[in-house]
Amino acid sequence: MKPVIALVGRPNVGKSTLFNRLTKSRDAIVADFPGLTRDRHYGDGRLGEREFIVIDTGGFEPEKPSGVVAEMAKQTQAAVAEADAVVFVVDVRAGVSGQDHDIARFLRQAGKKVLLAVNKAEGMAESPALAEFHELGIGAPHPVSAAHGQGIRSLLEAVLDDFPFDEPPDEDDGAQKPIRLAVAGRPNAGKSTLINTWLGEERLIAFDLPGTTRDAIRVPLERHGQRYELIDTAGLRRKGKVFQAIEKFSVVKTLQAIADAHVVVLLVDAKEGVSEQDAHIAGYILEAGRAVVVAVNKWDAVDDYQRQLLQRSIEQRLAFLRYAQVLHVSALKRHGLGPLWKAIGEAHASATRKLPTPVLTRVVHEAVAHQAPPRAGAFRPKLRYAHQGGMNPPVVVVHGNSLEHIGDAYRRYLEGRIRDHFQLVGTPLRVEMKSSRNPFAEKDS
Repeated sequence: MKPVIALVGRPNVGKSTLFNRLTKSRDAIVADFPGLTRDRHYGDGRLGEREFIVIDTGGFEPEKPSGVVAEMAKQTQAAVAEADAVVFVVDVRAGVSGQDHDIARFLRQAGKKVLLAVNKAEGMAESPALAEFHELGIGAPHPVSAAHGQGIRSLLEAVLDDFPFDEPPDEDDGAQKPIRLAVAGRPNAGKSTLINTWLGEERLIAFDLPGTTRDAIRVPLERHGQRYELIDTAGLRRKGKVFQAIEKFSVVKTLQAIADAHVVVLLVDAKEGVSEQDAHIAGYILEAGRAVVVAVNKWDAVDDYQRQLLQRSIEQRLAFLRYAQVLHVSALKRHGLGPLWKAIGEAHASATRKLPTPVLTRVVHEAVAHQAPPRAGAFRPKLRYAHQGGMNPPVVVVHGNSLEHIGDAYRRYLEGRIRDHFQLVGTPLRVEMKSSRNPFAEKDS
């Protein structure tokens, strides 16, 4: 499980700049993701092979009793509660303020691992100005410059020092390990009911009230000789909903569960239709590269007209998941569960399928023969051979000359040809281009 790091501090100390620095290698999750408020941002970061989740918070003023600032304080308190470690950001130029003391007092009582990052300290690693920050009682200050990247690596190493590093799973042993199957969707879509139906018992609390599940619950299951680890996630709420303290784990645990899963079942409520929240969850599943099956729950509770509208909304709002199978189910009445299991198996098999290099190369050559890539000036990109660069999701690396001129349209064309040949369903497919280096380029220059 990825460790979670929360950035906390008073306004204008550089938390967002530090957040951007830590997440530079990955696209940050934007703030309009359902369940997140305007002053909380979630993003993925990486230090070498170690991955983590970063939470950026608004300016923290714990002693303010009311108003917008008090709501921002609630969001920061929730971020601290769900974090594994906290980076307390202060400004070396402004020095220690009374507000910094208030935040330090709150963090000491929170019982979390806290590191003190003294920002805007470029060239001040040995400055006496750092000494006054010892009085906060947080520990030794780490001088950093979020704007210039100084001291960031040593800070991250100190943050991640106490957390175990999970080695990437060996894909060759995937058949012996359980398939991690996450069920994601909006609140009250029927996620817990679906898992209870699969298990044949009331293992999880299922109640007709949004937000019953507060954490990502993992339950083992064996079906037809195949072991699964079922993950019931908390529903991601729409923008503007109050983020209560009791829901402190709902967002980050759901994002972690999606990232850790092999296959995700995106559960859509037929009564409510496909909403913006469903599209955002689907977008994160795509960004994480997870295999996915779209299950429309409560299908028996809508009439033919509503079903037609629902089909149209799926085609429009989830157009980027055209490769995913769409199943109609009723978790309560056990309808459509057999085809759903079949689709899950096909999605997992597609995500972990081995694509032989000779076959891949032949498929690429046939695609070029059918439709050559457009010219780029006086030259036409030449695709020589292809090989598999990864699994779950499958990655195909195409080698050749002048491939940097190949646009997204032709890349999608290649993806479609490869997907059709290998019958890949339910999994994203990434096609990467790698141009050969011209050995005479340096000599000519």
